[in-house]
Amino acid sequence: MDKIPMTAAGYSTLEAELKHRQQVERPRIIQQITEARTHGDLSENAEYHAAKEQQSLNEGAIAELEDKLARADVIDVSKLSGDTITFGATVTLVDEDTDEKKVWQIVGEPEADAKKGRISITSPLAKALIGKTKGTTVEVNTPGGARAYEIKKVDWR
Repeated sequence: MDKIPMTAAGYSTLEAELKHRQQVERPRIIQQITEARTHGDLSENAEYHAAKEQQSLNEGAIAELEDKLARADVIDVSKLSGDTITFGATVTLVDEDTDEKKVWQIVGEPEADAKKGRISITSPLAKALIGKTKGTTVEVNTPGGARAYEIKKVDWR
């Protein structure tokens, strides 16, 4: 059973989602099933089958969240420091071709969200960045082709 590296914020987010699914979604779905049962023959009751499907999906999500939380290796990023990029670092990069500036935080898989500037430690970019320092240039093979980035800044937040 492999541990999953995760920031404290990512762990809290998963905990909140688990609590919501258990305390809000589960009772709501049970109520829908109860109401659908009152509508008669269950073999031809679309509402009943839809509610049972929702219940199955919700219970699957709950089991997955419980597994991730049980295997979480919570790392307090605020206690980390240094110039070398590791898990939890927030890295400012400049694309050497377009001069476009990007800021990424390297996080665990369950909390990765590119739209929010968080990339998974298993992503090609994060793998290229790990162990590097400010001022270094890294080349990354992306789906759009090879890209070169200069590391401008390494933060711990």
